[in-house]
Amino acid sequence: MASHFSGVLQLTDLDDFITPSQECVKPVKVEKKQGKSVARIQIEDDGSYVQVNLDGGKQKLERAKISLNDCLACSGCITSAESVLITQQSHEELLKVLQSNKTDEAEQKTVVVSVSPQSRASLAARYDLSSSETGSRLTSFFKRLGVHHVFDTSFSRSFSLLESQREFVERFQRREQDSKALPMLTSACPGWICYAEKTHGEYILPYISTTRSPQQVMGSLVKGYFAEKQGLSPQQIYHVAVMPCFDKKLEASRSDFFLNKAETREVDCVITSGEVQKMLEEENVSLNDVDPVALDTMFSSVCGDQFLSHAGSGSGGYLHHVFTYAAKQLFGEEVKELTYKTLRNKDFQEVRLEKDGEVLLCFASTYGFRNIQNLVQKLKRGKSPYHFVEVMACPSGCLNGGGQVKPETGQNQKEFLQKVEQLYKAERPLLPEDDAQVAELYQSWLLSVGEERAKELLHTQYHAVEKMSNGLTMKW
Repeated sequence: MASHFSGVLQLTDLDDFITPSQECVKPVKVEKKQGKSVARIQIEDDGSYVQVNLDGGKQKLERAKISLNDCLACSGCITSAESVLITQQSHEELLKVLQSNKTDEAEQKTVVVSVSPQSRASLAARYDLSSSETGSRLTSFFKRLGVHHVFDTSFSRSFSLLESQREFVERFQRREQDSKALPMLTSACPGWICYAEKTHGEYILPYISTTRSPQQVMGSLVKGYFAEKQGLSPQQIYHVAVMPCFDKKLEASRSDFFLNKAETREVDCVITSGEVQKMLEEENVSLNDVDPVALDTMFSSVCGDQFLSHAGSGSGGYLHHVFTYAAKQLFGEEVKELTYKTLRNKDFQEVRLEKDGEVLLCFASTYGFRNIQNLVQKLKRGKSPYHFVEVMACPSGCLNGGGQVKPETGQNQKEFLQKVEQLYKAERPLLPEDDAQVAELYQSWLLSVGEERAKELLHTQYHAVEKMSNGLTMKW
């Protein structure tokens, strides 16, 4: 288990630092696919985990190890099944698939890598390149290793932003009939989602946007639309996402994003920006020395050499885009520039739309555990003034994710983060509603699969996790 999960994922209350023990692991029974066969994992009388194969053979598995930093404190909490799934997601697993492709043609996979703009910016800062140059050189590097296609998740984020805009307007219009329609809380951060599910459950979940994150929208696109265009089944594609945080590995492992009919996950593996840097170092390659190649596209008629961005925060710009869209759709107000007011600290900011002394819209961005705690407490007391909140587990948001590239020895962390932010914002911005490729997919694919199926592909659901223990009464 990695010890780099977000702070929100690591603890429930500010004073709940507890010593982990054997009882931190919640025993479960799971099934694991082995090609076309199914192996069962069961718990023996001595507490050990054993994989039982179809032929009756048994293989003892290593017990999940939970360190203090990994602890989700404490609804039971990380299961052994989750531990196995997370450890299976690493750059070593990607390399194994690429190596298998070279030696076993019968089981060959089409390998697709989707790279987040935050990861591009982080690696760009490390190698003193622009974010676009980094994307082109990463495409070249991955293809040299044997990857077939490399996509940019700015494309799938346009879907997330559009769906978030529409969802907010719909919630705003029914706020009188539904007391939990607002505030709408963003759902792109898996650390925040896991914390909400395991700590506040049914109370907080109705407020959270059902819109999928860019990672999981890309999962739908790659294993759905792209697979169809390529004449492949979802199982024939191995989809890797390059992301700025380790929590994204948990997101990819969610049962909601497993295709039961196809028996495959939409995102098979998540690797972080730091793991990509490690791959480069292991291959003795510097991005500065790699010849750039054009980014791939899902559309044969469109050149893929353009790396795009979205206005607003480095965490996707959800507040910015939902605010400007809602102002126009609900009140006919054209907002060209947002004015942010800092509250308490730089990670808690507010934006308002006022007219004739009346507050029409009140939005906020809330980053980091302490600010999230304050937000939740306000909601529980009925004191939250907000219509929409962009929530992120990491202080400073996704650009400062736990999986991002670390500064070199002697390099100032704050200055390095500022450089990442500058590189991220230097990309040419694009309004999601102006993205022609996204508009084409809405027309050619999503409308063709039907309204209900389209909603499944772009939205998700959440699950309150019943607390299995109390940290104050548990036997340690």
